[in-house]
Amino acid sequence: MLNVERDGGWVTLRLNRPEVGNALNGEVMALFRANLDELRADASVRGLILTGAGKLFSAGADLAWMAKMKEASAEENLRDAEASGELFAAIRDFPRPVIAAVNGPARGGGVGLVAACDFAVASAKASFAFTEVRIGVIPALISPFVIARIGESRARKLFLTGETFTAEQAAAWGLVDRAVPPEELPAAVGELATTLQQCAPGAMGKVKELLRRVRETPPAEVIKVTAQMIAEIRTSPEALEGMAAFLEKRPPRWAAE
Repeated sequence: MLNVERDGGWVTLRLNRPEVGNALNGEVMALFRANLDELRADASVRGLILTGAGKLFSAGADLAWMAKMKEASAEENLRDAEASGELFAAIRDFPRPVIAAVNGPARGGGVGLVAACDFAVASAKASFAFTEVRIGVIPALISPFVIARIGESRARKLFLTGETFTAEQAAAWGLVDRAVPPEELPAAVGELATTLQQCAPGAMGKVKELLRRVRETPPAEVIKVTAQMIAEIRTSPEALEGMAAFLEKRPPRWAAE
């Protein structure tokens, strides 16, 4: 249901349920979360690529699985929903870059996966929609990640109408970074991964922590928090190596790893 493929320091997590449009159920999301936790602790991992097998990226929540949840108690439903929400947060907060390679249509929770990533490159054949309202539910768990990407005004329209939009529109609205011809998707993702390979892995993790802490810190305290972070990192071994490499006009060690 989830293929894990390594290529150097990059790991591709490929949803592998093409017979149901790579729909998400409890088992898939538990596998996803377990792999994220394992990869998080692996210092050799430079970044992740999320994609789907077959023609779809992800159709979102598996409706057969959701229908079964009607038999669960309110407490069980809440626990299940919280676990699902924590998966999106785990993608957003993964300490190395995460790229969505959107190989085809994405719906609902599938769009949430895209929004939780740091970068997203989409095939021009991809399309997107928040279709939850059309079956009587709401895009609750993915809403913080989508709103952070496209803003409340755009999310309001798309959440309320459930309308489908193109990869080009998704790029214009900031949901994805680029829309490319389908045959160019692997090269575009590879180009981005190569660019990120030149950046210090620890520093990129700290950038993601910085964004989170600025988002969560009251304005009156943000200068103190950010000053503490830069004071700590500029004397780190990675920062010293980066500055030495610059002065010595050579690539830093991580660029060759």
